[in-house]
Amino acid sequence: MNLVDLILTVCLTANPTHCRDEHLYFESLGTLNQCMFLAEPEIAKWVGEHPIFTVVRWTCAFPKKEKSI
Repeated sequence: MNLVDLILTVCLTANPTHCRDEHLYFESLGTLNQCMFLAEPEIAKWVGEHPIFTVVRWTCAFPKKEKSI
């Protein structure tokens, strides 16, 4: 199983200067480039559950080994 870390940079809609990173972990059978293209449904789901935030950018990475998931 290959885990991918989808890292979203999100900002408050009411205060766009207040931003933070959110990490979504999921199983991926592809490359990081494929993750970038397939991330949109996951991002849309997250935005639907967190309507006070706006996603300003995202990237994919392999989780750090010392990170506990």
